[in-house]
Amino acid sequence: MRGKTDQYFMADLYGELQLAPQAEKRAWTAVLPGLVLVGIAALAALWLSEQYGAPPILLGLLLGFALNFASADERLLPGLDVASQTLLRVGIVLLGLRVTLSEITALGLLPFLGLIAIMAAVIAAGLLAARLARLDIHLGLLAGGATAICGISAALALWGIIGSKRVGQEGFAITVLGVTLASALALATYPALAAAMGLSDTQAGFLVGASIHDVAQAIGGGFAVSEGAGEVATVVKLSRVALLVPVLLIVAFVLGSKAEGEGRRFSLRQGVPWFIAGFIAVVAVNSFVALPEVVGDWGASAASFFLLLAVISAAIKADLSGIFAYGWRAFLPVVASTLTAFGLALLVAQAL
Repeated sequence: MRGKTDQYFMADLYGELQLAPQAEKRAWTAVLPGLVLVGIAALAALWLSEQYGAPPILLGLLLGFALNFASADERLLPGLDVASQTLLRVGIVLLGLRVTLSEITALGLLPFLGLIAIMAAVIAAGLLAARLARLDIHLGLLAGGATAICGISAALALWGIIGSKRVGQEGFAITVLGVTLASALALATYPALAAAMGLSDTQAGFLVGASIHDVAQAIGGGFAVSEGAGEVATVVKLSRVALLVPVLLIVAFVLGSKAEGEGRRFSLRQGVPWFIAGFIAVVAVNSFVALPEVVGDWGASAASFFLLLAVISAAIKADLSGIFAYGWRAFLPVVASTLTAFGLALLVAQAL
């Protein structure tokens, strides 16, 4: 019979170890102040994004930093925890409404294999850069995975697996900032480079879709080249999003295996948290059931909003002095992963 120690370990695998009294359900009145603060900041970020065209995630991150002083008020902490943990995981589940299995098969075998190779190399580049910069290897995994898959959404999902015990609020905030800036820079330059190199629509679409981090920016960058390139970029980018599931499962297994090496037993049940199982289930339903368009639209919007809440909450709770302590080296995994993604995507695109 499994004891309390095993239960605590299973929670700690994802950085959520809590003592028994803290595990009790919080009253809604306790979480309300923190949720209201984060919700107002999220609405402000969305309004500013609409007015000035900047990414909502970046604006939310900056607003969260500006509200960092609020983390000293213990009355806000329960709501901030709910936003950065529970709502984060619900948002990850809803991300499944953006992906179908048919989008993966539409890519074709050769481009799909090339895409897998690129993603593996990008994650490896993040790990290697973290090692060379003498950073925690988990920070490199977070940066490489976010760059390889779908930017901030992947960073949030991976952070849910890695846990705040391994990568703190500060490391996560640095990764979000770096990935957001790198994706914006890629959107501004990659379509122009593709046109300057005389790439075909298929080649340009693959290059943009396989190397730009954010989903909307990757698709928009493809259509900035041409209609045909935009269609290819859409398929390639959504295929990267679909590969989020196996990457998360592999990360969960590896982290669990490390724990097993320390004398604790690892099982598949421990390695697959509920929100990843929920993501897989939603992808399956979205692939085989014709859901009303309004369901997909509302689900995708809710996912984006929940993930925005999680980013803002993480920024509010982050230790700014800890962020400054990382220094410029903390951005090296994102830079290395971004350059690797562009270089390999260009090589594969030219072979198509």
